[in-house]
Amino acid sequence: MKRLMAAAALVLVLWAGSLSAAAGSLWDDSAGSMFADRKARNVGDLVTLIIVERSEASQAARTTTAKDGEVSIGPGLGLFQDVIPLISARGGDNLTAGGTTTRGSSLTTKMTTRVVEVLPGDILRIEGRQNIIVNGEEQEIVVSGLVRRQDISRDNTVLSTYVADASISFKGAGVLGDKQEPGLLTRLFNWLF
Repeated sequence: MKRLMAAAALVLVLWAGSLSAAAGSLWDDSAGSMFADRKARNVGDLVTLIIVERSEASQAARTTTAKDGEVSIGPGLGLFQDVIPLISARGGDNLTAGGTTTRGSSLTTKMTTRVVEVLPGDILRIEGRQNIIVNGEEQEIVVSGLVRRQDISRDNTVLSTYVADASISFKGAGVLGDKQEPGLLTRLFNWLF
């Protein structure tokens, strides 16, 4: 009977051990709570920036000037009265000039930035850089600025309109970019004149 009790106790211990080994959680405890906020908050965290920037500027100028002048010399007195006829000169100058300048640009893209500094008041300094090369054309986007943590949405994105002190630089280089610059002779003539 003692043997039977010892064997039953041994089977019970082995069975309980196998249950605890098999009963594992699907959730990884090292990942933190599944209810925790996933928004960026620390240095090194990533934030996806949605850049939607449009700018338009227009300026018009118009100038109108006019100037009239007249000079007259009348006949002299006495002897010269019949010799010197009435001499008259009239002149005028009119200038009308106008000009209009219109400029616009648009940039729409998404890119991931990194939190490089956490400032008081839950303000995050973000910076990011993205290089894209397509058919030999290189495009580089460089972004930096300040974001309030509450402006970051639940999916860890923020619109560029919510970035304070934003610096967004978009540069292109390649055949198309080179064709956008004036040639050497044009630059020389512009410098001379």
